[in-house]
Amino acid sequence: MRVKIGIPRAMFYYKFIRFWEVFFTELGAEIIVSELTNKRILNDGVKACVDEACLPVKLFFGHVINIMDRVDYVLVPRFTSISKGEYVCPEFGGLPDMIKHTIKGLPKLIDTEVNLRKSEKGGVRAAVRMAALIGASRRDALVAYRHALLHLSLGDGSLGGDASLGGDGSLGGDTSLGGDASLGGDASISWLDKASRTRLGERFPQSQSSPRLSERSLPFFEGRRTVPQDKRTVPQDRRTVPHVPLLQVAVIGHPYTIYDEYISMDLLGKLKKYDIGVKTIEMVSNDAINKSVAELAKPMFWYYGRTAYGAVMHLARAGKVDGIICLTSFGCGVDSFINDLIERKIKKESDIPFITMTIDEHSGEAGFNTRLEAFTDMLHWRRCNEDNLPTPGEHIYRCQINT
Repeated sequence: MRVKIGIPRAMFYYKFIRFWEVFFTELGAEIIVSELTNKRILNDGVKACVDEACLPVKLFFGHVINIMDRVDYVLVPRFTSISKGEYVCPEFGGLPDMIKHTIKGLPKLIDTEVNLRKSEKGGVRAAVRMAALIGASRRDALVAYRHALLHLSLGDGSLGGDASLGGDGSLGGDTSLGGDASLGGDASISWLDKASRTRLGERFPQSQSSPRLSERSLPFFEGRRTVPQDKRTVPQDRRTVPHVPLLQVAVIGHPYTIYDEYISMDLLGKLKKYDIGVKTIEMVSNDAINKSVAELAKPMFWYYGRTAYGAVMHLARAGKVDGIICLTSFGCGVDSFINDLIERKIKKESDIPFITMTIDEHSGEAGFNTRLEAFTDMLHWRRCNEDNLPTPGEHIYRCQINT
């Protein structure tokens, strides 16, 4: 009988699911992912978790409860660092202990520490230890690790950035475990791209319980329709040209916040409905991020801080965005510092509109929608009319918004 490994659909699920799915499947395990976030899952997490924790941590508890009765193991890695010289939020390190001492009737936990602060080889060591917990050999673990890294980056065809696959299977630079593999420019996020999943083919078939992302969860990750290179072989009426929204907005936030449709209140879907394009941290190459953060007086302590600051400053200076939305969870210590740093820098260097949207388990969608609509309406009016200086007697607005 195959070992069943449960993966909670929260926290670093949105960053490493491509890796975990291939890694454990190659080791002969069956992957079962918790349900899409809903009110019941959130309520279960809020009841089980301590009040002081942030919303994503409470949600993680709910997803563990949702999946614990259907699996032999629950994956709760003890993340300390996922990039050299940087840390992640300390609550990741405490998650396994919080889960163990709070939720009763748990199956076994895969709570291996993942620490790449000193060396990228920490990812290899973590993979070998995880494999040992389910009875797999070191040799099998290294092979599965290599394949998982390669499949993680399917879509843009490379591991990106300065990544290099070493002889021991480690991924160089800041792309350890493939988590920060550069996508280059405005490329789609390959590790969440549904099209990339299908390229795994028959070698990694997906069971009924395998993770599947709804179209509404990631509304802007659609297959790009492009004009074929050989236009002469395609009739004119069959050619398709991608639609380019008039406005582009940078949405800055942790992937487990902005890509969870429920707690983000479908922010990405609403922006698409308003015909506004979205740029996220994951759409900026690692080289561009590092170039932007090099101006700081000292290196960032947090991995998220480096990527968020570097990505938004790159997008702003390149003139690729008309507005910036920071989506943050109430009580997030890392965000409280990083968002303020970004906002001060943006206001100092540019006139790009900036808004912070704060969410927690008590947030109401009506108020959220009101703020978002006001912000997007302002962006449209600004684009159309900011530079309009009409002559006397003419209408002040040269374009109108359809309401």
